[in-house]
Amino acid sequence: MWERIFTSLSPGFASDEAGLDGAAAELGFALPESYRSFCRTCGVGLAGEQFRIAVPGPYPASDLITQAGVIAHSVGSAIGMLEDGAEPHRFDVEGGDPGVVERACFFGRGDDGGLLFWDVTGGGPEYDIWLLAPDLETIRFGGESLTDFFARVTGPAAALVLGPGFEPLPARFAGVTEAILMRSMQADS
Repeated sequence: MWERIFTSLSPGFASDEAGLDGAAAELGFALPESYRSFCRTCGVGLAGEQFRIAVPGPYPASDLITQAGVIAHSVGSAIGMLEDGAEPHRFDVEGGDPGVVERACFFGRGDDGGLLFWDVTGGGPEYDIWLLAPDLETIRFGGESLTDFFARVTGPAAALVLGPGFEPLPARFAGVTEAILMRSMQADS
């Protein structure tokens, strides 16, 4: 499936079923099948020369559980600083449902500062994907699955997801190996 999305695919460190099941148990919801497939096939790396998807594993910089918490905390802190005390921060949500933020589980980030999250409403098997733009105000619909998201951002619909003026991203995935992740973690120690 991912070979059809990414014309150039060099896999990185991949999650196994036990890691995916453990992450789902810790998060409290079933992980979408398109995401599970991504984690098993692509793993850790850079998608479309723009997005890094967090993957369950022992490396905090790329781990789903760690990154979901770090991103949520960072967004909450940034929103707190943006509020002026009189009015709560408002999101400009495509489709008009600001509640989507309350149902968010962050799972990826763009090199431009954009953040990917699932709206974890319902029981799956897939969750809608949303993109919180770097301005921390604009939220655009990304797709009905991870495969749909990457098909959209690497195709003619890229500007609808990424914002006006954006061109389609390259259909490439450049993986990060376990050896590189281990060296990175040792350097951080």
